[in-house]
Amino acid sequence: MTDCPSLTPSLDADVRDVPPLTPSTIRLIEVALAAGGFGIGTGEFVIMGLLPEVAQTYGVTVPQAGHVISAYALGVVIGAPIIAALAAKLPRKTLLLLLMGLFALGNFASALATQFSAFTALRFVTGLPHGAYFGVAALVAASMAPPNRRVRAVGRVMLGLTIATLIGTPIATFLGQLMSWRAAFLMVAAIGAITVALIALYLPKDEVAEGASIRRELSAFTRLQVWLSFGVAAVGFGGMFAIFSYIAKTVTDTAGLPASMVAVVLALFGIGMNVGNIVGSRMADYSLKGTIGGMLAFNIALMAVFSLTAHNPVMLCICVFLTGCGFAACPAVQTRLMDVAADAQTLAAATNHSAFNIANAIGAWLGGLVIAAGYGYGATGYVGSVLSALGLVIFLISIALEKKPSRG
Repeated sequence: MTDCPSLTPSLDADVRDVPPLTPSTIRLIEVALAAGGFGIGTGEFVIMGLLPEVAQTYGVTVPQAGHVISAYALGVVIGAPIIAALAAKLPRKTLLLLLMGLFALGNFASALATQFSAFTALRFVTGLPHGAYFGVAALVAASMAPPNRRVRAVGRVMLGLTIATLIGTPIATFLGQLMSWRAAFLMVAAIGAITVALIALYLPKDEVAEGASIRRELSAFTRLQVWLSFGVAAVGFGGMFAIFSYIAKTVTDTAGLPASMVAVVLALFGIGMNVGNIVGSRMADYSLKGTIGGMLAFNIALMAVFSLTAHNPVMLCICVFLTGCGFAACPAVQTRLMDVAADAQTLAAATNHSAFNIANAIGAWLGGLVIAAGYGYGATGYVGSVLSALGLVIFLISIALEKKPSRG
């Protein structure tokens, strides 16, 4: 293979005049982008294992300390569309450097915060670049790949996030428990700084095409298919979070396993996410719509089985692994949002992560309601089945409308 794609595919109207890249350079760029995903994933999830230490430092309860998780998620939901729109006229390399720089500084400042209110505010600020970073990184990765390998390129960037659940978060949690939770955030800040250096070194300069503007990016919200794709992610994949949010109590209270097995089950979930990301990316390059619809249908059945068999330790482990594999749809949904957004791809790609954070909130909330109603922790799977079914309905509506002639 002598000729390599540049950062200027036909579907990408924002970048021009970038020289062709060699295969080795493309891989280095993907590694740099994935490093950012690794840092973001580690920073997002490590706090969940360090809440008791944070609560003790600031003299608050663990539930109160949990507000910092909500603050970060709120930052993701708000930051993704706003930053993507406001930065419409920035070159993607510059935007990626600014986003990862803000992420690194936010984590560094979080590690130094002396008051709980300041720490909470800093977690919100640190969440702001999350969605925009993944959205822009996905666009860059897809633009360097041939049309039949775009989703795999997006998946390789997302691999940083899934590997973080297996390696980054456990290491940062161990470091935080051994030394201080502040050390964990300093580690995440260092990963962010390394990513800035890698992007600056390997990603070539790009130029923004004439006509790029906030208005053009905001036009994504005038497209019904963008909203429908957003709905598929925000509703259809809430089930994974309904199950994952309460998995520790499901392991101990429903399956009757010792607390020491929680880490094993979480590892199975992380392995499933990585397998799903790799396999799902390949599947989506063959059939993007088939992968999204197929995973939603698969989740309807899987999550019902989860609820029916959660009391059985073996079945619980199998279902948790397969639930993690549901991440297979994430690169596919990301790519579909990019496709249906036409020339407003940056905003649409960024809002994918807002959608998944909304899915997180919806899934955890509905799962909590079912548990509070007395149906038990295993019933979170039924919540997932219903959400997956609603997501599939939205997706089928999207496909049906797409077949109708466009009105311009």
